[in-house]
Amino acid sequence: RDFNERCAQCSEVNWGLTDGGRFYCRSCHNVTERTREVVNADFISNARIQTISKGLRKQEKTDGGCEWYVCEGFQLVLKKQAEALEALGVCPQMKDEILCNFWRRYLQKSKQAYCNRPAGETVKALSVCDSSTDVDSEPERPSLLHLSLSESEGDLQTDCSFASSTSRVSESTSVCSGSVDGSLYLMKNQREKLRMTMPMTLSFCYMALLWLREPMTLSDLLRFVVEGHIPYLNVFQHFPEKMKLCGLDLKIFCVESWPVYEEVYNKMLELAAFLDLPRFPDITDSCFLHPDMLCMKYLMEANLPDELHNWTCRVVKKICIGEADFLTLVPGNKSTRNVKYDVLAAAVIVVVLKLLFLLDDHYEWLLSDFAEESNKNNKEGGPYFEFKKWYKVIKCSLDVEQKKLDEERAKYLWRCEKPLFYSAKKKSKVLKRRQMVVNLQNQFGKLSGSVQPAEKPKPSSFQLSWSEENTDGSCFHGHSLKGILQEKCGLLTAMNPAYWLCTVKLCTEKLCGHLAHYREVDFPQSYHFVLRLFSFILRIQPSYIHDEVCVIEHKLFNKKLCKKSKYNTGLRK
Repeated sequence: RDFNERCAQCSEVNWGLTDGGRFYCRSCHNVTERTREVVNADFISNARIQTISKGLRKQEKTDGGCEWYVCEGFQLVLKKQAEALEALGVCPQMKDEILCNFWRRYLQKSKQAYCNRPAGETVKALSVCDSSTDVDSEPERPSLLHLSLSESEGDLQTDCSFASSTSRVSESTSVCSGSVDGSLYLMKNQREKLRMTMPMTLSFCYMALLWLREPMTLSDLLRFVVEGHIPYLNVFQHFPEKMKLCGLDLKIFCVESWPVYEEVYNKMLELAAFLDLPRFPDITDSCFLHPDMLCMKYLMEANLPDELHNWTCRVVKKICIGEADFLTLVPGNKSTRNVKYDVLAAAVIVVVLKLLFLLDDHYEWLLSDFAEESNKNNKEGGPYFEFKKWYKVIKCSLDVEQKKLDEERAKYLWRCEKPLFYSAKKKSKVLKRRQMVVNLQNQFGKLSGSVQPAEKPKPSSFQLSWSEENTDGSCFHGHSLKGILQEKCGLLTAMNPAYWLCTVKLCTEKLCGHLAHYREVDFPQSYHFVLRLFSFILRIQPSYIHDEVCVIEHKLFNKKLCKKSKYNTGLRK
């Protein structure tokens, strides 16, 4: 009421007070340098003092931003992702108990927090929650290490490399950064501490899911990310306005590529070893991640007969890949092989199809012709499975879904929907310009008759669904394998005992990255089609499934391969 000057921006006289004691215009939100003067008669007469704010972060001069650190930004990302996973049905304790503890441990191991201050260093302390309750503190500011909204964690001490030296780095560099330590975070010496990146946020989430043995594979997690159910692309638009992003911050948090399966998985293994985590909970036959359970799921999604599940279980038992010691992750143990549960299950199905149908572009079609003739005379029981008919149905559906996926990826707008502005003065201009662009796009869209983008599809565990109620015969779940099996010694076996190996010897070159080399022209088209089907379901390259198929084959035919190698050695001698 005592400040009657007109606003320099809108000429209104409608002032309010910020938390820092400065006057701001309620009409245009312009903040002035003028502060409120308070006369305290109890102290000394005619003495003037300025009000002091006890905010959690130091306020900038004009843009209303606050000091924040890169690890706080990643914590907000993890918090949003954990909440999205919880909305998808994941156990609620994932965020507050599992993921939160992993994050704390990472900050401590990387010496960003929860570590002793070096002697003689002046370190800037970041507080999770101010010890003295302040009514004026802003609730929208992120609280470091406060993933659990129901707890308060006390004061946090940061490492000198991230706090005390931040001011020196920011003064000596000309690179713009909204965060305090953005330029320091991208320095080379931070790579030694397993520097946090956006793909690593998904590694954290998958590690927590694996610890809880949740029914969500890594391929499911990445698919939900691409479909927009889990925040990842342009996730920084969910940051509070006080956290200004510019310069190097966008290089850290802005993602312009889809998450890669191998990168997220390998970072998860590095994280588990870096955090010195103990052996993960055992993956038993009752867990969703067990090969028997995943094979059942993928058989349903691939529209294959239910009877194939008995064969997948036999293969899993034969080569002992269903044991808890084989399936359970032991961080840092190089003697055990790390398991990709979804890839393993898909590879088991491919091996079973090769055992029964050979997939050599010849034998499967002969079996299909035989099954077709048998179905004409078969009037009792379920129909025999016809590979040729299944191939036509799946290929038609797969081509449509693949084309739809390619078009969605091609049309994806990488630009953030929420416009970024780095100054309060430019906010109104940027918002008006953005609204003008949206209006023009809508008008041109109506004139050109373009179809409005469909709503985001609801999350589902299955990308391809098949119903036995369909009368067109497109569902093969209930079809029988009797036409391709024969009984021998009380057991059902394949009619043709022949089998071809994808590779005789696995590759041992570490730089190669693959156990076997895969080129489409070197293998039958039927085999490639099956790999293509499962690569679409898992959203990975066919070569990774091919690698796992080769490993399973070598375990399954280990004795025969050993005999063959000894025989060849004897011939050379």
